[in-house]
Amino acid sequence: MKPFAYARPGDVTEAVRTVAGEPAAVFLGGGTNLVDHLKLGIARPDVVVDVRTLTSREITDLEDGGLRIGAAVTNSAVAADRRIRERYPVLAEALLAGATGQLRNLATTAGNPLQRTRCVYFQDVTTACNKREPGSGCSAVGGYTRYSAILGIPAALPDPTAPETCIATHPSDMAVALAVVDAQVQVLGPAGARTIPFVDLHRLPGEDPSRDTVLDHGELVTAIDLPPLPAGARSVYRKVRDRASYAFALVSVAAVVVGEGDVRLAFGGVAHKPWRATRAEAILRGGPLTQDAVRAAMAAELAAAQPQPGIDSGNGFKIPLLTRTVVATLRDLTQAAGA
Repeated sequence: MKPFAYARPGDVTEAVRTVAGEPAAVFLGGGTNLVDHLKLGIARPDVVVDVRTLTSREITDLEDGGLRIGAAVTNSAVAADRRIRERYPVLAEALLAGATGQLRNLATTAGNPLQRTRCVYFQDVTTACNKREPGSGCSAVGGYTRYSAILGIPAALPDPTAPETCIATHPSDMAVALAVVDAQVQVLGPAGARTIPFVDLHRLPGEDPSRDTVLDHGELVTAIDLPPLPAGARSVYRKVRDRASYAFALVSVAAVVVGEGDVRLAFGGVAHKPWRATRAEAILRGGPLTQDAVRAAMAAELAAAQPQPGIDSGNGFKIPLLTRTVVATLRDLTQAAGA
């Protein structure tokens, strides 16, 4: 582990100023992701700035009927909150599907969505990885691709040695749920405060796979706001994985159904960011959620999917698996409404 300086500022303004003034500084919240990366040599900061006690640990009601979750609220506390379980079950279920109880007791609301990919090549500093070391290439292309992306990839995948190539997936279950409920991210940075729609927080690799989000250096997430869901909305999170616990998603589905003609869908395990299925939503809008309709909508959503071959037989299985998972999820939600 590379030696680093440790700072504990007195408030968030000082924390932002400290990180913004040092190019190789990072924020430390719960540390469940960063500490691992420090040990593995993936993260090599000069300064670690502890913000765990600076941001809010409260979940507060908003005037519009929504909720504000402070950045330091633990994942366990969010999942256990009565208001979250009653109004946003999709979020509570997503949190309980992730990691272990011990990790959820430490992981924070701000840190969970900002965790980095668990791509095996990103985690292994002996391999080439454009996300970890820009310009070094992408070892995942043609390698172990079971957990790699199928969406958000150029139709003609670049050469694995090209600096823009990356087929890693975002690992957070919580982030998929936040995307489907149209959460808003409150941020404080050197230029002041701003609000970012959660669906716009993460980015596709583009020309710089090393950047996971649109946050500028020194910007700190201070809270996440949940807008109220319409009356009668039903929501659920379904995760398909290789084992029953402590495993990342092969595919996952966060769904919100509001009446017959309003369906909201977000997917995990299939792209570089939580994937909001806007094309499928548009096709399903205003119509009955029959199995045929859902399959047709998913065919349109996945038309641009690029399954990846690899030494493990590839990840083409994700296309039918995701479709079946969406069909089952929406079927269960509609049947529960009619019960």
